[in-house]
Amino acid sequence: MKLSLFSVQDHYPDGARTVPQLYKQVIDQAILAEDLGYAAFFSAEHHFHPYGVVPNPTALLCAIAQRTTRIRLGTAISILTFHNPRTAAEIFAMADILSDGRFVLGAGSGYLKHEFEGFDVDPAEKRDRFDECLAIVERLLAGERVTCHAKFSRLDAVKLNVEPIQRPVPLYVAILRKEAAYHVGLQGRGLLTVPYGSLDHVDEIGSLVSEYRRGRTDAGNESFALPQALGDNVVCLHTHVAETDAAARKEASGPFNLYVETRLYAKKMVYDDILRSGIHLFGSVETVTKRLCALADMGVDHVMTMQNFGNMAPADVTNSMRLLAERVMPQVRQRQASRSLRGVA
Repeated sequence: MKLSLFSVQDHYPDGARTVPQLYKQVIDQAILAEDLGYAAFFSAEHHFHPYGVVPNPTALLCAIAQRTTRIRLGTAISILTFHNPRTAAEIFAMADILSDGRFVLGAGSGYLKHEFEGFDVDPAEKRDRFDECLAIVERLLAGERVTCHAKFSRLDAVKLNVEPIQRPVPLYVAILRKEAAYHVGLQGRGLLTVPYGSLDHVDEIGSLVSEYRRGRTDAGNESFALPQALGDNVVCLHTHVAETDAAARKEASGPFNLYVETRLYAKKMVYDDILRSGIHLFGSVETVTKRLCALADMGVDHVMTMQNFGNMAPADVTNSMRLLAERVMPQVRQRQASRSLRGVA
């Protein structure tokens, strides 16, 4: 199982932490993630509300790229519905170059009402806009000279003059519901999902991954070109590891409930709600180890952990990051290896 760090960059204007201070925290935590062996760091894109204060995640990733050498750096997600495909492809190509070929494109269509209003985009058009933009971005990143007269874009023999190092750039498409998982697999793309936003119980993650893998199988595995270091599916979970379940509650419940208040339109599960759902990685080393092993049994390849949320104290964030990397993951790998040996026997 692979592990990465993710940040929404939720901001609280009435609090003591400024946006520049938040950026510095996130960059420092991404650097620490590399030191601890996390596979990737992902940044969200959000607009016009404190729920997320990074409108251009590739800019943040490029800053982190200059202070790291190994960790992969991804968008989770780039909201292509709002972007010109030419500009988006150019920015992604630059990010891949500046990171020495470590860029990962996580893309999605968006869901927040105020963002569609801010960009003056009709939400009813979001699927068509996203599909069209992504198809053009993929062609441009592949080095193609693109002529395309589509519904929202018109390109006549357009070719990037700055091209990415990776061919192809790793691509993960974000979904919320099981029905979309099959189609992402069928299209030969990686899967990225935030089950907190749409599922009711952790057990539903398994059926979502199964549907994705069914699409993969129907498409034929040769259509996939995703990094082994990242896996084919990425599942995002709020995470906080402490010495005991009680300590995790003490440190994470307040920040998590504060974070929930910023979510605006999505369903809101406070700390006790999310504990009951199981859609989390909150608890002691042993509790989180068991949860990760259960996710691996469901077919989850890669867990993208959100550990800095709700203006949590930086020391609590970094302590959780260390416990997860240094004490939880060795146990997860050991138990997975033991299960594999028993299966062979």
